[in-house]
Amino acid sequence: MSIRAGALRGVFGAPVSRYDQASALWLLAPMLAVLLVVAVFPVLYSFWISLFDLRLTRPHRVPFVGLDNYLEVLQDELFWSSVWRTTSFTLMSVTAIMVIALAMALLLNEEFRGRRFLSAMLLVPWAIPYVANGLMWKWIYDSGYGALNGLLFQLDFIDKYMVWLGDSHKTLALIANAFVWKEVPLATILLLVGLKSIPADLYSAARVDGADLWRRFVHITLPALRPSFMLVMIYETMMAIRHFDLFFILTEGGPAEASHVLAWQVYVETFRKLSFGTGSALAYIMALVTFLLAFWLIRTLGRKL
Repeated sequence: MSIRAGALRGVFGAPVSRYDQASALWLLAPMLAVLLVVAVFPVLYSFWISLFDLRLTRPHRVPFVGLDNYLEVLQDELFWSSVWRTTSFTLMSVTAIMVIALAMALLLNEEFRGRRFLSAMLLVPWAIPYVANGLMWKWIYDSGYGALNGLLFQLDFIDKYMVWLGDSHKTLALIANAFVWKEVPLATILLLVGLKSIPADLYSAARVDGADLWRRFVHITLPALRPSFMLVMIYETMMAIRHFDLFFILTEGGPAEASHVLAWQVYVETFRKLSFGTGSALAYIMALVTFLLAFWLIRTLGRKL
């Protein structure tokens, strides 16, 4: 009877004396071991590498330089120009994603014929892998047979085919366009979840009080979407800052370094110049900036929630 009573107490929520924290730790030990191997160790080891002048062109001479790699990066003019390009790309991308995703979420929140089909089609860009997405947009922007040139030429917007990715003034915006196309579906879904959580009674009460559509949007929809906005903004900002795939596939940092962003500079330093010390320092600087920016967004937007 005592064993059965103890089992019943465990089922109905009372503490079971034979279960302790040590058992839980043993059960979690395999997962923690995997995380240490695949996540924690590489991060710590890359920081250790950033303190050495490690170059694969001379692998047997690896002097300890401390923070000299970080100082070298911060004194490089190319680094600061890369910061400016990364900032421009992030602002363009995140702003466009937020506006388009909000419009799409508001549309899909309404009842209309074909809404389910549109919702399913919205997921197509999100389901496409990043590399496939980059190759697709490379074909679209192609100067010889690209769909963009063909469409604009047929509509008489241009009188000859243009080299889109060869124009340093347009390159960053074109890459941002491809990035936005890929990221909008996820942002739309997150905002749509926030819209579905708004009680319908609030809109009914606002209509009774005489609030028009714009006032209902400003005073009900936007305040209720602040948590979703914060989540989307932080996630998309982090994705834009560290994005690499499209820059590698579409332009490789060109033309004339017009798309030479921080993520591309990390790749160039590490895998082209084979300077693993400087590349690791660059990666840590980028990670630290991303963390501080995310922390600032959480503190700033969180105060208004």
